[in-house]
Amino acid sequence: MSAVRSRGKTAIGLVLTGVMLFPVYWMINVSFTRDQDMRKSPPYLFPVHGTLDGYRAVLEQQGPYLAASLVVGLGTVAVTLLIGAPAGYSLAKLRPRGGGTLSFVLLIAQMIPGIIMAMGFYAIFLSTGMLNTIPGLIIADSTLAVPFAVLVFTAFMSGIPEELLQAARVDGAGVLRTFWSVVLPVSRNSLITVSLFAFLWAWSDFIFASTLDQGGDHQPITLGIYHYIGNNNQQWNAIMATAVIASIPATVLLVIAQRYVAAGITAGAVKD
Repeated sequence: MSAVRSRGKTAIGLVLTGVMLFPVYWMINVSFTRDQDMRKSPPYLFPVHGTLDGYRAVLEQQGPYLAASLVVGLGTVAVTLLIGAPAGYSLAKLRPRGGGTLSFVLLIAQMIPGIIMAMGFYAIFLSTGMLNTIPGLIIADSTLAVPFAVLVFTAFMSGIPEELLQAARVDGAGVLRTFWSVVLPVSRNSLITVSLFAFLWAWSDFIFASTLDQGGDHQPITLGIYHYIGNNNQQWNAIMATAVIASIPATVLLVIAQRYVAAGITAGAVKD
């Protein structure tokens, strides 16, 4: 009876997974489908007459957008780690006055709608000359990642044994040396987790990009897809090929780092 129930749950899980992944499959299918075949009714479930025209168009037209997204993503990761790791260490181990209030403020900051933050940044960047620039977009995207990073680092670093830090101090290491040589190496899981989420948020951002970089020379891939749909609304294979290529970095990173992410997210959830 238990074996039948287990097979039933497995079958239901497979069906639900298939339903959720079908849009992804259809995106890949259309990316290889010829334009004239898209008018078939019903449409082909497989790219019977496959073509790479969509991918050729993407590689010719979307390269600058992909490069801009890569720069923004890596820049956001760098800023997030530079601010989040020391802040998390301070809240977890140095326990400054007002640390609890700061943690609460960071939690509240994650609840602010992105469009409200985007309008605030627009006014600031307009007066400082950072509108339509890559650095401005990096700063804006970092405001989404830094609060999350601080909370993750604080939870993870709170679980580092005090004996380990005490041993470093006995050996003559100061606060910065302890942080750099002891805390960061043992915080690998949280570093990878924060880096991954910061990169994915920056890579997939559309609100900040459309508000703060609409007229810039270097626009991210989300705006590339948006403009591409408007300019080529009949070339669905090229549009879907753009979406497929834009999904590859996120997919690869998630597959490679999934075990580190699981460890980093659950860190600090269980106390001895």
